[in-house]
Amino acid sequence: MTDFIRTKENNVDSAYVTSRGRLVVLLRIRRKFGIKPGTRVNFVEEGHRIIFQPVTREYISSFRGIFKQKPGEKTVVQELLDERRAERDWEDR
Repeated sequence: MTDFIRTKENNVDSAYVTSRGRLVVLLRIRRKFGIKPGTRVNFVEEGHRIIFQPVTREYISSFRGIFKQKPGEKTVVQELLDERRAERDWEDR
């Protein structure tokens, strides 16, 4: 049996882990974060806390553009080519 406790002061939802190690995610949380059957979930340890991170399309989309090249920056490939060109020039001297 799973028991849930909800308090309004700190907006905490809790549940018990079953004897088989299963954890039931509340419907309100599943709907809010788009968790559907088969959704992968990562558990991230952060100090004395465990962060429950569903890996949804929205989560993956949130990474879009974080490695975007800024104006005036060289691409990694261009930096490598420049480095190799400089090494070749140094060896030819």
